[in-house]
Amino acid sequence: MSNSQSIREELCRYAQKTVANKLVVGPGGNISARHDGKMYLSPSGFALDEIRPAQWVEVDIATGDMTDIGLRPSSEVLMHLYAYRANPDIGAIVHTHPPYCIAFTLVARDLPIMFPDQAALVGRTVYVPYVLPTTDKLADAVVEKVNEASSILLGNHGLVTTGRNLREAYYRTEVVEESSKIYLIASAIREPKVMTSEEYEEIASLESEAYRIQLLQKMK
Repeated sequence: MSNSQSIREELCRYAQKTVANKLVVGPGGNISARHDGKMYLSPSGFALDEIRPAQWVEVDIATGDMTDIGLRPSSEVLMHLYAYRANPDIGAIVHTHPPYCIAFTLVARDLPIMFPDQAALVGRTVYVPYVLPTTDKLADAVVEKVNEASSILLGNHGLVTTGRNLREAYYRTEVVEESSKIYLIASAIREPKVMTSEEYEEIASLESEAYRIQLLQKMK
């Protein structure tokens, strides 16, 4: 099996996870992975769990040229393309419309760090005010943040997460969605108690790379 075929099949698996876990509805959201100078991006107009391996659109990251398979790439193609160009460490991008994340952006901007898994797997989450989707303005707004944090909340829109691979990018999506849910539930009772900077640094000092890997291995 070629490496590109393996990536296409992995994209299908995580695309199905996004739908099964209600992180998108209908044809919403888009995901991609980088391989050998190319990105493989979800096609436009498809529900993510309906995409077959051969239908992921191959785009040359340097030139933007696309392999013609008779399908258009996601309308957010520029957002993915610009992010890969801006940060060579990004191996995958997951853009979803998680309900708690969207709800959070309607009432707040700064998502605090509240529990150890959030600190270890995600860290800081940044915010981009509402920008018209599918435009180069949104792509520019996101690319300004991709070197600051691995998770970006889009006001009134959704979430973008990045990772060194699809597993990391996807599970960051799950953790940010859970974090938003926890924050909103707690806020309905009283102001949430968040981790102090000292508590966050303690997590970061606990061989955090090994801790992240251990957490990801538990997630199937």
